[in-house]
Amino acid sequence: MSADTTTPAKVPPPRQAPPPPPVGEKPSPGRPSAGAGTPWLLLAPCLGILALVLGYPLVRLVTLSFQKFGQSQLWGFQPAESVGFDNFTKVLGDSEFWAVVVRTVVFAAGCVIFTMVAGMLIALLLQRVSGWVKILVNIALVASWGMPIIVATTVFKWLFDADYGILNALLSRLPGVEMIGHNWFASGPQGLAVIMLLVVWGAVPFVVITLSAGLTQVPKELEEAARLDGAGAWGVFRYVTLPILKPIIVMLTTLSVIWDMGVFPQVFVMRNGHPEAEFQLLTTYSYDRAFVVNDYAQGSAIALLTVVLLLGVVAVYMRQMLKIGDVE
Repeated sequence: MSADTTTPAKVPPPRQAPPPPPVGEKPSPGRPSAGAGTPWLLLAPCLGILALVLGYPLVRLVTLSFQKFGQSQLWGFQPAESVGFDNFTKVLGDSEFWAVVVRTVVFAAGCVIFTMVAGMLIALLLQRVSGWVKILVNIALVASWGMPIIVATTVFKWLFDADYGILNALLSRLPGVEMIGHNWFASGPQGLAVIMLLVVWGAVPFVVITLSAGLTQVPKELEEAARLDGAGAWGVFRYVTLPILKPIIVMLTTLSVIWDMGVFPQVFVMRNGHPEAEFQLLTTYSYDRAFVVNDYAQGSAIALLTVVLLLGVVAVYMRQMLKIGDVE
């Protein structure tokens, strides 16, 4: 029997980490690290386009709001005169302006509330229906979202028409209801309610799609644990789903406030280009002052005040997002 001459395999020595570089010496470049200016370099094209598209109009808006600028100045018959804060004094001292501000805030608040509530309900419903129903609903949502505003406004004008509107015909079929010939725009509240419905109809798809994406990130384990602890459907939504969706809800609410306070084509087209006093919002009021009354300076002042009001909304949004970031 021969002796075993097999030699044991040599185990390589453990690999040691390289010593840290001395203080004040930069580490050897293995993979190039991005410098502090790289993000700004990548954002430069987008910032340049925004400066071109929004910068000049905003500067011109601020300049006009501090000048006397009417038709004579527009056609070059008289030079533009600097009047300081006179335009803002006249606007802020006008009771009609404050009535328009209150109407705009109420209108925007109604649009945002109905949009968020309807969007949340539809998004929750889509989590509990079959696949083909979800596909059909998403197709309808995308189709309504992609419809041009002018087309959607024309459709709503036909639906609520006093003589040929299909809504009046359908309501008149109910027992004891006679709506044939009813003019929905005879009063401001009814007419603004119709326009509000139009705005909500166009805004709900974006909210539903965004919330549906957020609902897919809610852990099922947390929902199941809440149910095991005795929480009902409302309890699961309040203590599990809602806190997780809070950043998305804050973002959607802020965007909805900005969009709904800037509503213009819906009111303008629905009232055939001449909104009555009880239909005026900040956007249409500024347009009328500038292009109907031909006082471009006051129109610019109203528009600038609207921008400042919206910047306040953005500030509230940023504060809420920073709070959410601190909590997380």
